[in-house]
Amino acid sequence: MLWTLSNRGSLLQTRKILTPAQVTQQIINDLTIQAATVNGSGSQTANLVLTRAIFHMGIPVAPKNVFPSNIEGLPTWYQLRVTPEGHMARSDKVDILIAFNVATWHQDLKTVRQGGVVIHEEAFSTAEARTDVTYYPVPFSKLAKSKIQNDTLRKQLANMIYVGVVGGVLGIPWEALEHGVRRQFLSKPKAVQVNLDAIKVGFDYWQDNFSKQDPYRLEPMSGAVEGKVLVEGNQAAALGALMGGVTVCAWYPITPSSSLCENLIAYSDRFRTDPSSGEKRISVVQAEDELAALGMAIGAGWAGARAMTSTSGPGISLMAEFSGLAYYAEVPVVIFDIQRIGPSTGLPTRTSQADVAFAFTLSHGDTRHIVLLPGTVEECYEFGRDAFDYADRFQTPVFVLSDLDLGMNLWMTPEFKYPEKAFDRGKVLSKADLERLAGDWGRYRDVDGDGITYRTLPGTDHAAAGYFTRGSGHDEFARYTESADAYARNMDRLAHKLETARHALPAPVVDETPHSRVGLIAFGSTHSAVVEAREALAAAGRAVDYLRLRALPISDEVAAFVSRHDRVYVAEQNRDGQVYDLVRLALPPELVDRVRSIRHYNGQPIPAAAITEPLTQREAVPA
Repeated sequence: MLWTLSNRGSLLQTRKILTPAQVTQQIINDLTIQAATVNGSGSQTANLVLTRAIFHMGIPVAPKNVFPSNIEGLPTWYQLRVTPEGHMARSDKVDILIAFNVATWHQDLKTVRQGGVVIHEEAFSTAEARTDVTYYPVPFSKLAKSKIQNDTLRKQLANMIYVGVVGGVLGIPWEALEHGVRRQFLSKPKAVQVNLDAIKVGFDYWQDNFSKQDPYRLEPMSGAVEGKVLVEGNQAAALGALMGGVTVCAWYPITPSSSLCENLIAYSDRFRTDPSSGEKRISVVQAEDELAALGMAIGAGWAGARAMTSTSGPGISLMAEFSGLAYYAEVPVVIFDIQRIGPSTGLPTRTSQADVAFAFTLSHGDTRHIVLLPGTVEECYEFGRDAFDYADRFQTPVFVLSDLDLGMNLWMTPEFKYPEKAFDRGKVLSKADLERLAGDWGRYRDVDGDGITYRTLPGTDHAAAGYFTRGSGHDEFARYTESADAYARNMDRLAHKLETARHALPAPVVDETPHSRVGLIAFGSTHSAVVEAREALAAAGRAVDYLRLRALPISDEVAAFVSRHDRVYVAEQNRDGQVYDLVRLALPPELVDRVRSIRHYNGQPIPAAAITEPLTQREAVPA
């Protein structure tokens, strides 16, 4: 029987779906596993072991973790998508459900596609259950009580039993499962054997009690993941900051950005500690709140340090006043914003791209900032590194906007490249420079015509090195003034500086075909969904061109891209179409009506279907 699988009207794929008694055609390396468990039960460790085991087989993986904002007790879901093409976006349909939470059992069952597999606790009621899926009931609780002797670890190790069952169902080699365990417990080698024993319980139960009744199977691949590693975006950004020369980090914990600074601390312990004296070569300070954290970072940046902070939406709200100070007084600082659902507290553990417009203009008055928009884990590393160069070069705050999906999930990525270029500290006058100038300089005087002025650092040994940094009105020589003309000149120069930056920031990545008249614009973690959506649309006879935005202010290339197309869709993960609005503001009037908006804002990582469906409907392409 051939079934055409669709999601809300958009074509996903056509696949041979088999009844449990008709396993005649296998589905190999193309499936989505979803583990429905309870937060705080240790399931994340089991899920990561499974992820690493499959990755070790050479098969591309795309894990997504959906967890509650409490510490323990509420439902959590872990989706592990496997595709030979290496698709990284979330899937709307589940092939294999691991049902470990009775509270969500019936709801979780509805997510499984027809012909799928359900591995569930044997005690769960199957009354009125679906008849179009294959069930593998396993007495997980009984097995844990009888096979796991350690009372303290029984709750956590019970999850490892389902890893063994899944390994049996999908044919994962024991060597791969063992690798997954050893890799997950690199820092705790004593935990390896007890976890392997628990996995063996599930593996043996599968072999002793079931015969294969479903079409799903995993087989080792070659050439798909070679040279790639699994890294979270926050890990990558922390490593990038380290490579970018950060010497001061002030922060306040907040989900989903905390792990960025936690990783920076861990990397600093390894790579920023003097081996002979044990002295730290970096200062990491946990402030009393986000406003204080940014204030500390700005002070350090003013003193010449490469300084940063990391936060999420509520923290960005608190940082508005200090952001304006750093912009107007022209102090370099890097601010990482790992976006989550708002407004207010919102949904702290759900993803979003709704801080873009806010961060771009953060502060009262006429303020516009440099904003970097990494779309991959590799770019989290690169932009996390280069942000410090931009901050120093343009003497201004630089925002790096990631999100929970990109920041806290594992992504396949090429190995990072060690930086080869020297740091760009920008226009800093030394003692020798001041002597050459005979002390004739002005802190806010533009002598090069690019809007960027020269600065000195505290401690420069010259009588003319000092100046007063202020957030109030000042002239070209940093003197206090309320002159209307001086204020207007200063603001015009700041705008000109941003125009200079526009042409120096990461350019959009454009992928065009010769004949398409329809384009897509996206940014950040939406990129993975766009890649898959374009493949699906092309297979359906609709080629769509693509521009991936990587920085604000918006590049001139965006207008050129829009001018080459009849219709351009801006896909983003917020309700109001924030980048859609920014794009239209940057266009000449005759191009504005060509732009349309596609928005996804339920907190779940955007799937390809959320792009293909509205675009297909609006372009009137038959599904």
